[in-house]
Amino acid sequence: MEAAPPAPSMPAAAPVEEKAAAAPPRTWPVVVLLVLMALTRFAPQLLDDNGPPWVWIVAAMGPPIGALLIGLWWMLFSRTKSWDRALLFFGMIGAFALTLAVMHPTMLGPGVLVMTIPIGGVLFALAAILTRELPSFRRTMIVLACGAVGMATSTLVRSDGMWGNFLLGVDWRWTTTSEERIVAYAADREAKQVDAASVAESLGDIRWPGFRGPDRDSKQHGPAIATDWDQTPPELLWKAPAGPGWSSFAVAGKLLFTQEQRDQAETIVCYDADSGKEIWTRAFEGRFDDPLGGPGPRATPTLADGGLFVQGATGIVACLDAATGEVIWRRDLQEEADRKPPMWGFSGSPLVVDSLVIVYAGGDGDKGVLAFDATTGEPRWGAPAGELAYTSPQLATVAGKRVVMSLSNTGLDLLDPATGELVLRHDWPIDVHRSVQPQVLGDADIVIPSELGKGTRRIHVEEKEGTLVDEVVWTSRSLKPDFNDFVIYEDHAYGFDGRILVCVKLADGKQAWKGGRYGKGQVLLLADAGLLLVVSEQGELVLLEATPERRVELSKFQALDGKTWNHPVVDGDRLYVRNSQEAAAYRLPLAESGEEIVVR
Repeated sequence: MEAAPPAPSMPAAAPVEEKAAAAPPRTWPVVVLLVLMALTRFAPQLLDDNGPPWVWIVAAMGPPIGALLIGLWWMLFSRTKSWDRALLFFGMIGAFALTLAVMHPTMLGPGVLVMTIPIGGVLFALAAILTRELPSFRRTMIVLACGAVGMATSTLVRSDGMWGNFLLGVDWRWTTTSEERIVAYAADREAKQVDAASVAESLGDIRWPGFRGPDRDSKQHGPAIATDWDQTPPELLWKAPAGPGWSSFAVAGKLLFTQEQRDQAETIVCYDADSGKEIWTRAFEGRFDDPLGGPGPRATPTLADGGLFVQGATGIVACLDAATGEVIWRRDLQEEADRKPPMWGFSGSPLVVDSLVIVYAGGDGDKGVLAFDATTGEPRWGAPAGELAYTSPQLATVAGKRVVMSLSNTGLDLLDPATGELVLRHDWPIDVHRSVQPQVLGDADIVIPSELGKGTRRIHVEEKEGTLVDEVVWTSRSLKPDFNDFVIYEDHAYGFDGRILVCVKLADGKQAWKGGRYGKGQVLLLADAGLLLVVSEQGELVLLEATPERRVELSKFQALDGKTWNHPVVDGDRLYVRNSQEAAAYRLPLAESGEEIVVR
């Protein structure tokens, strides 16, 4: 019998370990993390800003944390070979280090968090998803290249700080900066020659002496303006480059005073109001650059008694001759208050009361608020204050007493302007700084703003047995300003609840209306006409009716280019606006006699 043929041999089964190694990596967790990154970044932009401040922290920190989690998951749980993981890990570390070494200095910090890490993580993740079926080495090299390219994109740009919604403001790094433009512009033009008599005449006509006007309440009194800007638009008188900074204008006749950063110097500038040409400049060596707000001074100069009183972000407090810019005296808050500049710089505008110059310093003990002799600069008194504030001292009469209001993270202090003695303290502590000015309502109530998320409070102050006492009338979350000041008109407050304009009843703190997304802009009240002049964060000028009935937007036009946080100024029919890259003057159209000013 013929022998049966041998049975065919079966191939040996592959070891379990080899099968596992050959399996493509799991990518569904990467998809989930990408979705979460997108939600944390963009979902807060859809909110109406009623959420707590941590929402915006999530918006800023969610994407970089998500990107790091994608990398962590890939290194530990993706089923890729150990040598692939090692190559990818050290390759990404090297690419990140190289990116940090060559990126523009302004991108270090927030730029790394909101751009370098998230973009690198997104391209890393997309490459990992799309190449999961490729051979291991080829997949690893593609993922590494995409992640490195994503991070490297941040080397092409520079940052000018964050916008109010925590989006990073960037320009190509090779484009001309606003500082370079203003330096070149100033060098190419001749200074405006103004005779001494004309300067003296202007300095005798001070209607807007400094930050937010005579009473620091952003309330302007003047002629009625026409509200139909389609028919009679504002006339552009001039527009010129300006150095970085969030200072506003002080106005005297035909003279404008402001502060700008110009390279390594905080520069005080006197402009001709008719032409925008420089009349004089005075530079103090020093540069402050906040990764969130960008470079430049924050405070607005103050005009008083022929002097121009200034405070730089680095801490220089000085008195200049307003006619010539010559330095009369100077002090340094870093020495006087024994502290370094806070994260946002020294930001309070000087307050001149009688013969004293009063500034917020935020030092320990009695170095919170400081007063200097207006003539000599010699220290006169100091008073305690919280260490976190972006606010300015403000003169007011409350319950019959003349006081200086000082608002900080600890609450509101009312001080005797002559001695600095504490007259009243309203405790309302918060964990961060306060940026918005308090407002006096009538002769005995004060509206106190707080941080974004905390809201606003009204207190009543009265005298009992020779001392001032206070009680809370209401606390409301209907008006939650960030660094955007509000105005008061006919028993209502108009301001920004986050990024949206809102009207709040002062009787109970309840919302009358809310609408209009103008970003983190600023508002000015044209009191005699019952109008609100809003400068949006995007540089758009918007005219609205100051009415509690509803939001009535009358006219608008694009006044400036770029991020605009500076307070606008109106003097007569002149509008002066600026931001961190340009300044402009407009002539507002006046209403004809008998013309209807607003339409209800």
